[in-house]
Amino acid sequence: MTHQVHAFEPPERFVAGTVGPPGERAFFLQARGGGRLVSVALEKVQVSLLAEKLEELLTEAQRRFGVDLPELAPVIGDNEPLDTPVDEEFRVGTLGLAFDVDTATVVIEAIAAGEVEPEVELGDEDDEDPDDEVEDDEPDEDLDRLRVRLTPQATRQFIERARRVVNAGRPPCPLCGQPLDPAGHLCPRHNGYHR
Repeated sequence: MTHQVHAFEPPERFVAGTVGPPGERAFFLQARGGGRLVSVALEKVQVSLLAEKLEELLTEAQRRFGVDLPELAPVIGDNEPLDTPVDEEFRVGTLGLAFDVDTATVVIEAIAAGEVEPEVELGDEDDEDPDDEVEDDEPDEDLDRLRVRLTPQATRQFIERARRVVNAGRPPCPLCGQPLDPAGHLCPRHNGYHR
């Protein structure tokens, strides 16, 4: 089975966004460029961690390579909804980040979640020939991926939008931290009483 690499180097637009009401939101990374539109699904925690790790990557690039980082702009950047249609290409299993020193760009790679089936071998371990080594391919080598290359300025804008998207959900309960539904929730700190 062949895999697809959706490469946008650079994209016209790369954003994190959601579809659906708070409490039922589906999170997506969406890249547009060259007449193509690719949307990949992921979890809210992945969006949050991606923003956090991108911030760390930019800070480290500045410290180690002297990269000029853009100041935090008080102006809100891209606040438009996701482009339609939002057709999920795949669900993200792994996110990879790198900084390309030669081009001073950030590379983000979202790799599809793989369905790994554990291999079960029956028989004695003594039957195995030590010369019969199985070449260990990289587990995500045959998985679809979305690869995006961003400038530090575009990365900063992505981080800010991703944080806004994550924080736009349901407010947390002040006691237990779980999200509050409009009708409240059963708070474990109140011994299950409706809050």
